[in-house]
Amino acid sequence: MGIFEPYRALGYITAGVPFSAQRRGTETFVTVSVGKSWQIYNCAKLNLVLVGPQFPKKIRSLASAGDHTFAACGTDITVCVRAHQVATWSAHKDKVNLLFLFGDLILSTDIKGNLFIWNFKDTEKTLRPISHIVLEDQLSPTCIMHPDTYLNKIIIGSREGSFHLWNISTQKKLFDFKGWNSSIRCCVSSPALDVVAVGCSDGTVHVHNIRYDEEIVSFSHATHGAVTALSFRTDGIPLLASGESSGVIAIWNLEKKRLHSIIKDAHDGSILSLHFFANEPVLMSSADDNSIKMWIFDTSDGEARLLRFRSGHSSPPLCIRFYGNGRRVLSAGQDRAFRLFSVVQDQQSRELSQHHVTKRAKQLKVKEEEIKLKPVIGFDFAEIRERDWCNVVTCHMDTPRAYVWRVQNFALGEHILTPSAHTQTPVKACAISACGNFAFLGTEGGWIERFNLQSGISRSVYLDPSESRSTAHDSEVIGLACDATNSALISVGYHGDLKMWSLKKCDLKYRLDVGHSVVRIVYHRGNGLLATAAVDMVLRVFDVVNLRMVRKFEGHTDRITDLCFSEDGKWLLSSSMDGTLRVWDVILGRQIDAISVDISITTFSLSPSMDIMVTSHVDQNGIYVWVNQAIFSGSSTIGTYSRVKEVKLLNFPAADQSEDQESEQPRAGHVSHEETFDLSNLQVQIPNLVTLSLLPRSQWQSLTKLDIIKARNKPIEPPKKPEKAPFFLPSVPSLSGEIIFKNDGVAAADEEITQVADAHISSKLDFNLPSVFLKQLQSCAESGNHSAFTDYLRGLGPSDIDLELRMLQIIDDEEIQRPEERPELRAIELLLDYFTNEISRKNNFEFVQAIMRLFLKIHGETVRRHSALQSKAKQLLEVQTAVWQRMDSMFQNTRCLVTFLSNLQF
Repeated sequence: MGIFEPYRALGYITAGVPFSAQRRGTETFVTVSVGKSWQIYNCAKLNLVLVGPQFPKKIRSLASAGDHTFAACGTDITVCVRAHQVATWSAHKDKVNLLFLFGDLILSTDIKGNLFIWNFKDTEKTLRPISHIVLEDQLSPTCIMHPDTYLNKIIIGSREGSFHLWNISTQKKLFDFKGWNSSIRCCVSSPALDVVAVGCSDGTVHVHNIRYDEEIVSFSHATHGAVTALSFRTDGIPLLASGESSGVIAIWNLEKKRLHSIIKDAHDGSILSLHFFANEPVLMSSADDNSIKMWIFDTSDGEARLLRFRSGHSSPPLCIRFYGNGRRVLSAGQDRAFRLFSVVQDQQSRELSQHHVTKRAKQLKVKEEEIKLKPVIGFDFAEIRERDWCNVVTCHMDTPRAYVWRVQNFALGEHILTPSAHTQTPVKACAISACGNFAFLGTEGGWIERFNLQSGISRSVYLDPSESRSTAHDSEVIGLACDATNSALISVGYHGDLKMWSLKKCDLKYRLDVGHSVVRIVYHRGNGLLATAAVDMVLRVFDVVNLRMVRKFEGHTDRITDLCFSEDGKWLLSSSMDGTLRVWDVILGRQIDAISVDISITTFSLSPSMDIMVTSHVDQNGIYVWVNQAIFSGSSTIGTYSRVKEVKLLNFPAADQSEDQESEQPRAGHVSHEETFDLSNLQVQIPNLVTLSLLPRSQWQSLTKLDIIKARNKPIEPPKKPEKAPFFLPSVPSLSGEIIFKNDGVAAADEEITQVADAHISSKLDFNLPSVFLKQLQSCAESGNHSAFTDYLRGLGPSDIDLELRMLQIIDDEEIQRPEERPELRAIELLLDYFTNEISRKNNFEFVQAIMRLFLKIHGETVRRHSALQSKAKQLLEVQTAVWQRMDSMFQNTRCLVTFLSNLQF
């Protein structure tokens, strides 16, 4: 097993397949395709309610009825009930391109003109179609429609332009309509009987009477794009909505037979589906731009306005980075959108505003995409200043200026950072200082300038006197980084010149030649390491303090696309166009894991807690989430990861996983017993340091505060005995099974419970029948395996540990003074040995300290009164003092350093 395993995908709203809408009670649900899976949204708030399983092939068509969802994947049709796949229909030999719900039947057609009819009421038992209809030769069906009141009849439109009426019961063609000498793309039934609407590839919409085969009216789109979707309004107003391949939605008035209104730039891609809600002035649309929108007709002029929508990137992301605590991701795409995705709650994902783009586009009569900022090629942020001012700076493709954003307001900032170079060249790199006050920009011409983020004013310019052009570099600035103390600025040029500047004085302090042209850098502020990726596909790690190369990694066979350090600085991750993502251990200086995917990774980011990683891929609009199995399984050894030369091929993560999902796949982080890591090869304890138990704080802190917890939970008044038993409870069953009648029942039951509890306590005190606690303790003393006893204690709760320790209390100490005749004293002696050994090993430090404090609180007087226990206690005191003095000295050094740094003025 490798370090990272696929988990889920973010940002996928809908793919290039028409949706399926159905009414259930008072709510409407829509089922959409997201590649190899499907999702169901509740139209009331467009929130995700259900996600289907992952299929081996992409979905080509969808249909839904009640709890059933049907998806055509290749030549098969998968049947799902809720989120579980229950059957697969495999009668087709060619790719299925259409599914149509017809009462209790499902009609399916393939690209060769074969139509199968399925009954889904008994899906698990029926795996064969109930009938098969072979359509005419050279017929490629594109749409199926059932006219209202036409029993057992359907209309089939084709790419060849033919239009037929079929009876599926008799399997015969009843009528050939005239057609319009144009390929038919869609057809839909109207609220009026015998009337249908047909959309053609030449941009015309025909309202046709199928009873008399006469055209009522026809409309033509001005752009002459193919009509891809149609829908009639059903709340009494005669309107017809038509969508075309250019993303425009036209609304036609059927009474006046003219254009009613038009929704320009409704989508950035071809319209896939349109659906008017039953008896509501609400229209839902979807397109291949990865968005679903709802439009409401409630304005005075009868035009539509946007009610609600869900959207993701319509083009692949160019740069993604974790923001904040690792639960949000900033993403910049080729669609000129800058988005913030939530890894936890998909409803919290949104696009950052670019100041009334829609309004300005309407005023200028242009598309929104034309007035949006150009695609972001790089950005940096400072979380510390999120509440103060703009804390994100972005540089854009072929743009000689940078823009600032305020994540708190989800909007573009008011300042535009424009370098003051004599020759304006595009900004290629940006960085923000550790304090969040300054932004640094590097241009294609080698210019570096510092700006104040709060005011947007230029503060200084960094120039190298040795450069002939009076710039910082003689080539494009590839990357910028600021150290943790705001004392130095690091810059790297394309020709491989690495320079360190004084941040305040702006003079050049050091220079280092990488030796090759650099295409990507990443800097870790915690350890001062800078990693570079060069055109020779070699990773080089530099210590910028000592100005020397400390590591060199080779293994990629194609251009390196992105780099990332782990939060602790121990790992360096790199992705390449060879389709691999490799994990390098900076300390050991070798590769510890490598994964390969079918589509190359373009950019990625590792969360601060190192539990999840997000990636984006070539020609993929979504963001894929991977989980760190080492974190979830609790393994701390790298010996269990892939060998140096092994590259593991992994599948892409599935679509969004909802908390309400009834998926058959295991949850992320769940590791089966067969896949668990080997914990026997734990790393050796680092000298002069202690290792914590990593248990929840409440589990070990409660041990020291049990008295306070018990006093707080103690009832104010003792329970009162009822004066008279209720008439409907004439008897009370005892624990032994006997029936105790009437008022004596409560008292007798209490007496029996007391007897059982006394028997349990007496069995605990009887050392001839030792408890599990005593067995584990004795086994620990005999074998010397203190780790096994620690693991046993870690599995107990605070109250259980308190009970086990109190069972060793000596109550009748005056009767017997010889320790060898008191098993309790022997157990206390073994516990003292255990504490001495564990503290000297410095493992599970805080957990052992908490147990030892509770132990001394209970048995401190017993230890004081017995000389054999006193010698053990003195050994424990010496070990505890030595370990704690060392730790206290380290804490004092750290406190002094933090106090010194906090008082510095920048």
